[in-house]
Amino acid sequence: MKDTPLRCALYPRVSTEEQHINGLSLPAQKQALQEYAERMSYQIVGIYADEGISARKPVSKRPALLRLLEDVRQDKIDIILVTKLDRWFRNIKEYQLTQEILEAHNCYWKTIFEDYDTSTANGQMIVNIMLAVAQNEADRTSERIKAVFSYKESIGEVKTGMCAPYGYRIVQKKIQKDPDIAPIIEEAFAHYFKCYSIRKVYTHLQEQYGDRAPSFNKVDRLFKNEKYCGRWHKNLQYCEPYITPEQFQQIQSVKNSRTFALSGDAYIFAGLIICPLCGRRYTGSKNTHKLRDGSVSQRKQYRCMPKYNVQNVHKGGTPILTETYIEKYMLDHVMEQLNQEILKTEQREKKSKAHKNVSQAAIQAELDRLNIMYQKGRISEAYYDHQYSILSGQLNDLQANIITVKSFAPLQKIFSGDWIAVYEELDAEHRNAFWKSIVKEIHLDMTTRKIANFQFRV
Repeated sequence: MKDTPLRCALYPRVSTEEQHINGLSLPAQKQALQEYAERMSYQIVGIYADEGISARKPVSKRPALLRLLEDVRQDKIDIILVTKLDRWFRNIKEYQLTQEILEAHNCYWKTIFEDYDTSTANGQMIVNIMLAVAQNEADRTSERIKAVFSYKESIGEVKTGMCAPYGYRIVQKKIQKDPDIAPIIEEAFAHYFKCYSIRKVYTHLQEQYGDRAPSFNKVDRLFKNEKYCGRWHKNLQYCEPYITPEQFQQIQSVKNSRTFALSGDAYIFAGLIICPLCGRRYTGSKNTHKLRDGSVSQRKQYRCMPKYNVQNVHKGGTPILTETYIEKYMLDHVMEQLNQEILKTEQREKKSKAHKNVSQAAIQAELDRLNIMYQKGRISEAYYDHQYSILSGQLNDLQANIITVKSFAPLQKIFSGDWIAVYEELDAEHRNAFWKSIVKEIHLDMTTRKIANFQFRV
């Protein structure tokens, strides 16, 4: 009686990096595995291919291997074929966990280009040793790939397989503006700074460009991807920008400051007013009362909820301000205070300029030296990342602590032209985003119970 053929599963695997570096394609592995199975008269019950996944990944991150192990648990497989050990695993811990499952269901594995015997203690020891070597090799390969990618990034070259963002194109491995789409991108950003609404930008582009207009997802990504301000990770001059870094930060500030009231009502100054007693943020609410003619009057107001009902402790309680009063005050005083802040900063900048230049120059020189050492391979990536983090942190702290006249340039641009007309077109939700993009806090005076001053977001 003829023996029943072994039920065989084929497991080819390749990572994205290996496809480009070593040419280890999935089709080549599948063909080799199928030919071997046919020579051995195995019954192929399935091909489980993990593409673009490293062997260092845990089993939970390898979908095809998960399906394979589930079929093993259901006793559908007698033998698993792989081309080489490093196609199977490069992680000792994950291998041992998988091996326990195979042994529990009388399933074993075999490499067709290498000779491994896991049926003996000596064979298992050899497998573990070779896995340790493969794991170390994978680590070194990963470090080399990261170093190559980091270098490409530092000189403005695209990584392998990278697509250019919408509005850009790749020319000789560099990202450049696409002249056919550039006007659409420029119009998108110009309109955003008029309405502070991504959805309104999308609608505007649909009306302006019709079939040429980008999808909503493409428009949304314009305001998330830092490449549009010319930066990418550590390279501050990665490509030609559409907007300035300051404008990009302003966009992120507006997006992060959007607030949505549970009642469906948007409060223009939500999250901006500071309680003069406890330091908490004021909360928006509606004050509703009946008028003599029977109609109902509603007005939005702001108050500190924890302090609102303690009038016996703080006579008169904390100030309660109407939205109408706050909005009028801000519109009447914002330009005046901005000009005063710029004048004060200009006078202070003259005194501190010499000291700041020396400090920034020293840190930047050390950053330049660190980049050169890393590119020449004289320091490890771990050391580079650690030192870069320290130096860039010092530089950011120095720049953050010193506000210059240039810091106010984005605000001056906002308040140029007929900005009041633009503001009046905004709904309450976007007026809130507008104020949060330029004002950090609004402070009150307990004596006058009015606005004392406000702090710009620079």
